[in-house]
Amino acid sequence: MKVMKELKILMLEDLEDDAGLIERQLRVDGLKFTRKRVETREAFLDALYSYVPDIILSDHALPQFNSIEALKLLKHKQINTPFILVTGAVSEEFAVNCLKLGANDYVLKTNLSRLYSAIAGALKQYEMENNRINTEIKLRKQNEELIKINRELDNFVYSVSHNLRAPLLSVLGLIQLAQREDSQKLFHQYWEMMTRSIQKLDETVKEILEYSRNSRIAVNHTEVRLADLIESSLENLKYLDGFDKIDFQVKANQTIPFYSDPSRILVIITNLLSNAIKYRNPYTNSTVVIEISVLPQEALIVIRDNGIGIAQELIPRIFNMFFRATERSEGAGLGLYIVKEVVDKLGGKISVESKVGEYTIFSVTIPNGQR
Repeated sequence: MKVMKELKILMLEDLEDDAGLIERQLRVDGLKFTRKRVETREAFLDALYSYVPDIILSDHALPQFNSIEALKLLKHKQINTPFILVTGAVSEEFAVNCLKLGANDYVLKTNLSRLYSAIAGALKQYEMENNRINTEIKLRKQNEELIKINRELDNFVYSVSHNLRAPLLSVLGLIQLAQREDSQKLFHQYWEMMTRSIQKLDETVKEILEYSRNSRIAVNHTEVRLADLIESSLENLKYLDGFDKIDFQVKANQTIPFYSDPSRILVIITNLLSNAIKYRNPYTNSTVVIEISVLPQEALIVIRDNGIGIAQELIPRIFNMFFRATERSEGAGLGLYIVKEVVDKLGGKISVESKVGEYTIFSVTIPNGQR
């Protein structure tokens, strides 16, 4: 039987001579290892964290400590290191009790030739148990993700069908009204109303596409100039109502390469800037400050505006699917939800600070996926 790597063995043993016997037997059997011997509770506990053993070999009775106490301590600390009792003659009842407490095996000191196979078996059992636990964790996460996806899909289908049909029905109704009217003035009003309905429809479709792309397409790391993405985003948004009434200030500090997914970062920036434009305060001089700083580990994007702000009680909900924090919202309520999903996909973090009538600050941190 083959143990692949060099092991770190922690021996709970009060006699160095006995520890030496165990070591010699394992060397003869071809096991590669280092060992540390302890004999008190304090030394044992310290070694668990400072030495971090691969396996524990424990005598039963020590002057100040014993194997039962050691097993209970491991269970209390939720440490799953393989544990083998190596001791003198013990009763079958005692051995069973040790196994119930978590010992992997027991070996008598009069039969140390069996210790190598006991260690190999304990490590195999430990590996299988870890694989089982990891598989369970993975399945649990997948199940939670499926529940989340199904719940969001139900909400998505309902909300999107409503947000798609409402503008279409509005346009249809306006066309029918226009057919019955002769007044050019009324026609002009109808055209404006139809335009707004179609814009709402277009906004919903764009949000659906962004959501779909982020869910399906893998992250593509390339070198990114964040200042260029800011410029591209502002160019795309310049036709939004109110854009020309805002003073945009860009403060970019990028002197080192930054690697991430440019299309996803553009989605984040565009959605946040679009909100800053839509929810500007019409009664003050509007300013949007975009600050960028790139470090070896991450990039920080901060977008600060002096718009209408967000009420404190609404902030925990703004990243929820279909949530609208204000009546001025014209989309499907997917914008900030998509931003959060994209940030998560990139392994980043997003936070928001706001005060009604004064300011809103979005801070986005994205890992630097350097090559």
